[in-house]
Amino acid sequence: MTIIDNLKWRYAVKKFDANKKLTEEQVNTLKEAFNLTATCYGLQPIKLIVINNKEVQEQLLPFSFNQQQIVQASHLFVICIQDNYTTKEVTEYFNLVKKIRNTPDEILNPFKDFLTAEIQKKTQEELAIANKNQAYIALGNLLTVCASLNIDSCPMEGFIPSKYDEVLGLEKHNLKSVLVLPVGFRAEDDYMKDLLKVRKNLTESVIEIS
Repeated sequence: MTIIDNLKWRYAVKKFDANKKLTEEQVNTLKEAFNLTATCYGLQPIKLIVINNKEVQEQLLPFSFNQQQIVQASHLFVICIQDNYTTKEVTEYFNLVKKIRNTPDEILNPFKDFLTAEIQKKTQEELAIANKNQAYIALGNLLTVCASLNIDSCPMEGFIPSKYDEVLGLEKHNLKSVLVLPVGFRAEDDYMKDLLKVRKNLTESVIEIS
């Protein structure tokens, strides 16, 4: 299928086949795709929790408004941002740039100083909003990659983040959950499986300026 065919094939799965599992290779591809997601300034202020444990998925179910995809899915992805975001992240990023590209300090320092000042002048609430926007970029990237591999998914905002954080012990990692993505394979009796996709005409959703 072409990428457009894949995107037409994709939908937010309402019922997964609990007996079908992603391969290790498929999971690794999705993890790599997450890591390669574009983020603001390349700082990657997001992390991915990959859950392949039915007991944990069951624990999270009541904090997901009992949406059964949470336990039916092969794997449950939880996208997180850092709870306390500091200039330490900028320092670590530029150390990595220097290690990988061997870029001299005189070239790196002006940009490093700019990003440090940008973070210092923002509140933690402002930084959390900005970083959550990066999580949505990662979610979109994962949805597209899943579709290209014929892996099903269901993006979710409908969960209680504080309870997820508690169950997953995210506080000790300085993380808080912001988005959830069950992944796996659609069940044959999912009522949404064969429904036509509903989208506006391109002329209604795209404006061209030439």
